[in-house]
Amino acid sequence: MACKGHETVGIVAALGKDVKGFEIGERVVADNSELCNECFYCRRGQLLLCENFNAHGVTMDGGFAEYCAYSAGKVFKIHNLSDVDATLLEPASCAAHGLEKIAPKMGSRMEAVMSSWLLLRVCFFLEAASEIFADKVLGLKMDLARKLDSADVYIELSRTNPEAQFQKLKAENPYGFDIVVEATGSPRILEDAINYVRRGGKLVVYGGSFSETYMFPTAINYLDSGKVKVGGIVNKTFKLEQWGECLESLKNKSAIKAAITFD
Repeated sequence: MACKGHETVGIVAALGKDVKGFEIGERVVADNSELCNECFYCRRGQLLLCENFNAHGVTMDGGFAEYCAYSAGKVFKIHNLSDVDATLLEPASCAAHGLEKIAPKMGSRMEAVMSSWLLLRVCFFLEAASEIFADKVLGLKMDLARKLDSADVYIELSRTNPEAQFQKLKAENPYGFDIVVEATGSPRILEDAINYVRRGGKLVVYGGSFSETYMFPTAINYLDSGKVKVGGIVNKTFKLEQWGECLESLKNKSAIKAAITFD
């Protein structure tokens, strides 16, 4: 079993008496979100806006747990991914959700500011954009994006003075981009991102979004089949008793993604 905070992968250890389609010992991954299906938004079909939204490992038990109970509808089988790489299915589902919202047209030019590597990878694999620019500060994530061939153009931003690079990007793309994805969550970056969108284009605030709204089957299809490569994304693993070191590796940015593994 492996987990990454609230992304949990494991083996079916027990089944409820009415559960069908699963067997003890099968490898599975679980969608950690729990929706009430009763509030104003759920009744309107806007499940992501659920007023009583909960998640295992966040607002409910389940993070770093040896055992966790899920309803059968939230559990999905996996076959080829390692347990460690399978912890990426939840963020991959979020990326698939983002791509669904973007709905790029063939030939679109996209700029991703500090973007999710998975969103870039899915876009690139689907050839959903004719040219993808990845803006990111120097570091492990940019190196990984190159290794996974996640974009067409890589702009390695200076940590101290990226302004000159942004101005150069504007000068070389006077009409801007069809799609700009802001994935930092930074209000300052978001305020400036609109200046890179051409008339009639889309600005996607991916950094302020969360969850994946039933995109697990899609993510599993692409990752478990090997169509979207994820090797190397989780570059550090820890035992449960090393949870403090695991969290520190994320804080000091020595890990791209870290996972806790169980024997």
